[in-house]
Amino acid sequence: MTTSRYYRIGQIVPSSNTTMETEIPAILRARELLEPERFTFHSSRMRMKQVTRDELAAMDADSDRCALELSDAHVDVLGYACLVAIMSMGHGYHRLSEQRLYQRTLENGCPVPVVTSAGALVTGLQAIGAKKVAILTPYMKPLTKLVIDYIESEGIEVVDSISLEIADNLEVGRQDPRAPIEITRKLNTNGVDAIVASACVQMPSLPSIQPIEDRTGLPVISSSVATTYQMLKRLGLKTAVPGFGSLLSGRY
Repeated sequence: MTTSRYYRIGQIVPSSNTTMETEIPAILRARELLEPERFTFHSSRMRMKQVTRDELAAMDADSDRCALELSDAHVDVLGYACLVAIMSMGHGYHRLSEQRLYQRTLENGCPVPVVTSAGALVTGLQAIGAKKVAILTPYMKPLTKLVIDYIESEGIEVVDSISLEIADNLEVGRQDPRAPIEITRKLNTNGVDAIVASACVQMPSLPSIQPIEDRTGLPVISSSVATTYQMLKRLGLKTAVPGFGSLLSGRY
């Protein structure tokens, strides 16, 4: 008889985020039907209501406190669940953030591997060999431009993008998670290697991932799928979770 091991999944989330604490558990609960590992979920929150550059910068400064709180709980992996907050701080900032937050946990006597959703999205695209992508975001166009510049600074060309231009973060979280199935039809996907169905941790998209991939024949990922993939890699666990796109097929 196989004994289940429990892993504590820690997340640093914006105070108005309602999606990462639903989508990441949904993926890992689906994995529990196939593998012996079990997961519990723990969060710490940073204040943020409007998705503006000033609020994102102020929020990011609060992430150190959150890392300390989660390391008090001896989580097994820590995810920083705000993609645009990292990307708005300058190219390559996910590496600095991950290093700094890890150092906070180390100083607290409980070193925890740190994943950022920004770094996870880039790493996920690189893992599937994507050189050209099309993306969907809920952001105002200037923030989408920041995301595009960040992704391209990591060597991945963004061929096309759609911005839904929703500034209120709660409203972003209220979007229909199946809406990207139709919205992504408007993206120019000629010559792209992958589609990002949600380049935002707050915009729900999980039920859209596999249908878009089945329709287009292209790998489709999202911020939550990429973050879950990277968390499983950091934990040294199998990454196969069928039904959530190529990145979680187990091939990577």
